Amino acid sequence: MTVLYEMSQTRAQLLAMADSMDTEVFIDTLAAIDEELEDKVENTAKFIRCLESDAEAIKAEEKRLADKRKALENKVSSIKEYLQHEMEFAGLDKVKRPTLTVSIQLNPPSVTVLDESLIPDTYMIPVAPKLDKKSILKALKDGEEVPGCDIEQSKSLRIK
Repeated sequence: MTVLYEMSQTRAQLLAMADSMDTEVFIDTLAAIDEELEDKVENTAKFIRCLESDAEAIKAEEKRLADKRKALENKVSSIKEYLQHEMEFAGLDKVKRPTLTVSIQLNPPSVTVLDESLIPDTYMIPVAPKLDKKSILKALKDGEEVPGCDIEQSKSLRIK
Protein backbone atom coordinates (compact mmCIF):
# COMPACT_ATOMS: atom_id res chain seq x y z
CA MET A 1 0.00 0.00 0.00
CA THR A 2 1.40 3.35 -1.03
CA VAL A 3 1.12 6.22 1.40
CA LEU A 4 0.03 9.70 0.43
CA TYR A 5 3.38 11.44 0.88
CA GLU A 6 5.09 8.82 -1.32
CA MET A 7 2.52 9.45 -4.04
CA SER A 8 3.11 13.20 -3.80
CA GLN A 9 6.87 12.68 -4.04
CA THR A 10 6.49 10.34 -7.03
CA ARG A 11 4.29 12.90 -8.79
CA ALA A 12 6.81 15.69 -8.11
CA GLN A 13 9.66 13.51 -9.44
CA LEU A 14 7.65 12.68 -12.55
CA LEU A 15 6.96 16.38 -13.19
CA ALA A 16 10.68 17.11 -12.81
CA MET A 17 11.47 14.48 -15.49
CA ALA A 18 8.75 15.70 -17.89
CA ASP A 19 11.21 17.13 -20.45
CA SER A 20 13.18 13.89 -20.69
CA MET A 21 10.19 11.58 -21.19
CA ASP A 22 8.05 10.61 -24.14
CA THR A 23 4.94 12.83 -24.07
CA GLU A 24 2.43 9.96 -24.29
CA VAL A 25 4.19 7.93 -21.58
CA PHE A 26 4.41 11.03 -19.37
CA ILE A 27 0.69 11.84 -19.75
CA ASP A 28 -0.38 8.22 -19.10
CA THR A 29 1.89 7.89 -16.06
CA LEU A 30 0.78 11.24 -14.65
CA ALA A 31 -2.89 10.32 -15.13
CA ALA A 32 -2.37 7.00 -13.32
CA ILE A 33 -0.55 8.69 -10.42
CA ASP A 34 -3.18 11.43 -10.22
CA GLU A 35 -6.00 8.87 -10.15
CA GLU A 36 -4.34 6.93 -7.33
CA LEU A 37 -3.47 10.17 -5.52
CA GLU A 38 -7.07 11.43 -5.77
CA ASP A 39 -8.38 8.09 -4.45
CA LYS A 40 -6.00 8.34 -1.49
CA VAL A 41 -7.03 11.96 -0.83
CA GLU A 42 -10.71 10.92 -0.93
CA ASN A 43 -10.17 8.03 1.47
CA THR A 44 -8.12 10.20 3.82
CA ALA A 45 -10.86 12.87 3.78
CA LYS A 46 -13.45 10.16 4.56
CA PHE A 47 -11.30 9.05 7.50
CA ILE A 48 -11.16 12.67 8.72
CA ARG A 49 -14.97 12.87 8.50
CA CYS A 50 -15.23 9.67 10.54
CA LEU A 51 -12.93 11.08 13.23
CA GLU A 52 -14.85 14.38 13.24
CA SER A 53 -18.09 12.44 13.66
CA ASP A 54 -16.63 10.55 16.63
CA ALA A 55 -15.39 13.83 18.15
CA GLU A 56 -18.86 15.40 17.73
CA ALA A 57 -20.50 12.38 19.38
CA ILE A 58 -18.08 12.66 22.30
CA LYS A 59 -18.73 16.42 22.53
CA ALA A 60 -22.50 15.80 22.63
CA GLU A 61 -22.03 13.17 25.33
CA GLU A 62 -19.81 15.55 27.32
CA LYS A 63 -22.54 18.21 27.11
CA ARG A 64 -25.21 15.70 28.13
CA LEU A 65 -23.14 14.58 31.11
CA ALA A 66 -22.27 18.19 32.06
CA ASP A 67 -25.99 19.07 31.97
CA LYS A 68 -26.78 16.03 34.09
CA ARG A 69 -24.00 16.94 36.56
CA LYS A 70 -25.27 20.53 36.77
CA ALA A 71 -28.83 19.30 37.41
CA LEU A 72 -27.56 17.06 40.23
CA GLU A 73 -25.49 19.89 41.71
CA ASN A 74 -28.54 22.18 41.61
CA LYS A 75 -30.62 19.49 43.29
CA VAL A 76 -27.97 19.05 46.03
CA SER A 77 -27.86 22.81 46.57
CA SER A 78 -31.64 23.05 46.74
CA ILE A 79 -31.95 20.15 49.20
CA LYS A 80 -29.15 21.62 51.37
CA GLU A 81 -30.95 24.97 51.50
CA TYR A 82 -34.19 23.18 52.37
CA LEU A 83 -32.49 21.13 55.12
CA GLN A 84 -30.74 24.19 56.58
CA HIS A 85 -33.99 26.19 56.57
CA GLU A 86 -35.93 23.42 58.31
CA MET A 87 -33.18 22.83 60.90
CA GLU A 88 -33.01 26.57 61.66
CA PHE A 89 -36.83 26.76 61.88
CA ALA A 90 -36.81 23.84 64.32
CA GLY A 91 -34.01 25.47 66.33
CA LEU A 92 -31.50 22.68 65.63
CA ASP A 93 -27.82 23.58 65.17
CA LYS A 94 -26.58 19.98 65.09
CA VAL A 95 -27.98 16.50 64.51
CA LYS A 96 -25.62 13.68 65.45
CA ARG A 97 -26.42 10.17 64.27
CA PRO A 98 -24.33 6.98 64.15
CA THR A 99 -23.56 7.34 60.42
CA LEU A 100 -23.20 11.12 60.07
CA THR A 101 -23.45 14.49 61.73
CA VAL A 102 -25.33 17.44 60.22
CA SER A 103 -24.54 20.86 61.63
CA ILE A 104 -25.11 24.50 60.77
CA GLN A 105 -22.02 26.63 61.24
CA LEU A 106 -20.85 30.11 60.36
CA ASN A 107 -19.02 30.60 57.07
CA PRO A 108 -15.87 32.74 56.89
CA PRO A 109 -16.63 36.48 56.67
CA SER A 110 -17.05 37.91 53.17
CA VAL A 111 -17.41 41.40 51.70
CA THR A 112 -20.65 42.75 50.28
CA VAL A 113 -20.11 45.74 47.97
CA LEU A 114 -22.87 48.30 48.37
CA ASP A 115 -21.49 51.05 46.11
CA GLU A 116 -18.30 50.35 44.16
CA SER A 117 -17.81 54.03 43.24
CA LEU A 118 -17.17 54.89 46.91
CA ILE A 119 -14.33 52.38 47.32
CA PRO A 120 -10.82 53.99 47.34
CA ASP A 121 -8.47 53.15 44.45
CA THR A 122 -6.06 51.38 46.81
CA TYR A 123 -8.53 48.47 46.85
CA MET A 124 -8.76 48.25 43.07
CA ILE A 125 -6.76 45.69 41.09
CA PRO A 126 -5.37 47.21 37.89
CA VAL A 127 -6.38 45.33 34.76
CA ALA A 128 -3.83 44.89 31.99
CA PRO A 129 -4.88 46.34 28.64
CA LYS A 130 -6.29 43.77 26.22
CA LEU A 131 -5.36 43.74 22.55
CA ASP A 132 -8.25 44.37 20.11
CA LYS A 133 -7.16 42.19 17.19
CA LYS A 134 -10.37 42.82 15.22
CA SER A 135 -9.78 46.56 15.04
CA ILE A 136 -6.08 46.01 14.22
CA LEU A 137 -7.08 43.69 11.35
CA LYS A 138 -9.59 46.26 10.07
CA ALA A 139 -6.97 49.02 10.22
CA LEU A 140 -4.42 46.89 8.36
CA LYS A 141 -7.01 45.94 5.72
CA ASP A 142 -7.84 49.64 5.31
CA GLY A 143 -4.17 50.30 4.50
CA GLU A 144 -3.19 51.78 7.84
CA GLU A 145 0.15 50.88 9.36
CA VAL A 146 0.02 49.40 12.84
CA PRO A 147 3.49 49.12 14.41
CA GLY A 148 4.31 45.60 15.53
CA CYS A 149 1.52 44.03 13.46
CA ASP A 150 1.16 42.45 10.05
CA ILE A 151 -1.60 40.60 8.23
CA GLU A 152 -1.11 36.86 7.92
CA GLN A 153 -3.13 34.73 5.52
CA SER A 154 -2.93 31.04 6.36
CA LYS A 155 -4.42 28.03 4.61
CA SER A 156 -6.59 25.26 5.95
CA LEU A 157 -8.12 22.10 4.58
CA ARG A 158 -11.88 22.13 3.84
CA ILE A 159 -13.83 18.93 3.24
CA LYS A 160 -17.28 19.45 1.69
